[in-house]
Amino acid sequence: MVTSDQSSARRGVRLPAPPDPLVAGLIVVLLMVDALITLALEVLFLPLYIGSVPLPIAALVAGVVNVGLVYGMASVTDRLGFVFAPIVLWLFGFLLCASRGPGGDVMLGNDGRTLLLLACGVLAPMGYLYSRANSPRARRAG
Repeated sequence: MVTSDQSSARRGVRLPAPPDPLVAGLIVVLLMVDALITLALEVLFLPLYIGSVPLPIAALVAGVVNVGLVYGMASVTDRLGFVFAPIVLWLFGFLLCASRGPGGDVMLGNDGRTLLLLACGVLAPMGYLYSRANSPRARRAG
């Protein structure tokens, strides 16, 4: 009988080793900072127009980047609550950008593009986490 360890050794597949705690902490900090940097870029490029047509490409980029942030956190830890930490920070930054500044100005308007940015930035990683939590491998482990 061939076990999974023997079959993966025959195929030359190496399982990733758990990262060093110092490296894991550095990855966590970098992913948190990356969440705020990408939010700033998405807010800056949200009012992009081509001619007279608004093109909210930043909202679609937000969904892809935030899923990547969650995937990166999943490579460091297995706790689903902690994996969602960059998105919580992204959401906090989004709410900060949507509030009024000291001069009364607002970075995000009250239109459909802002709602699309919020939906893509939060719902896409939540969908990824939902599918990851309900995968057959997660059911076998739990």
